[in-house]
Amino acid sequence: MTAVDTSSLASCSWAEGDPLMRAYHDAEWGVPQRDPRMLWEMLMLEGFQAGLSWITILRKRDAFRAAFAGFDSAQVAAFAARDVERLMADPGIVRARAKIDATIRGAQIYCDMQQRGEDFAAFCWSFTDRAPIVGDGKRRVASTALSETISKELKRRGFKFVGPTITYAWMQAVGIVNDHARECFRRHPS
Repeated sequence: MTAVDTSSLASCSWAEGDPLMRAYHDAEWGVPQRDPRMLWEMLMLEGFQAGLSWITILRKRDAFRAAFAGFDSAQVAAFAARDVERLMADPGIVRARAKIDATIRGAQIYCDMQQRGEDFAAFCWSFTDRAPIVGDGKRRVASTALSETISKELKRRGFKFVGPTITYAWMQAVGIVNDHARECFRRHPS
């Protein structure tokens, strides 16, 4: 598949200015993600983003993937104290012990769900009857009643760094919500 030059097309204003952010916007943000591993990875990365800018996480994403075994949940779930210390010494990632611990616990929860026969993708999409919600393309909101509901359920299961704002950002990132601006070429994907 040949890459299409989208640089001349109208996009969401937040994606303009940084080539990495624009590439993320054009290829990934708001695209309905159905792969359970990728949904979990993005939820964990959104947790690391708390208090930081998303571009910081994007710039470190390859390092995060290397540090967390490609976000292989079974491997991450088995991380021990020595792994936490290794991660705390890794300058390529955000070195916040609480976020590292939350990712390891998140992997354990994800694996528990799998072992019980619960597909993480089916769980994530169950809140919207498996269809993306399309925003109005005008307003920017930090959270919604639905992100509060999903946040509560994630917290009930034991996930951390999944407040309503982080959850909403994740919903946008993985396409559960299509919040592309009205003028953005990605609002109506072909």
